[in-house]
Amino acid sequence: MNTFKSVVEKIKTLESERRNLLLEIDELRKMADSKAKALENEVSMLREEVKSLRVLLGAGEPELEPEPRKGKFQR
Repeated sequence: MNTFKSVVEKIKTLESERRNLLLEIDELRKMADSKAKALENEVSMLREEVKSLRVLLGAGEPELEPEPRKGKFQR
């Protein structure tokens, strides 16, 4: 009977720990989402700043370079 009680206690302890870990995971996910959104906003602002500086300096938009051909028969 003693082992049955210890198993029941162990199950209760593990279920409690599981709940706590799931709550912690949820909070960490929320924090990660928040950080990702903040970084997205910062990157967006930095891109806008780069565009503004290019216009200010008269550099305009960078031109895309054509991709080199692949294969044996390059010209």
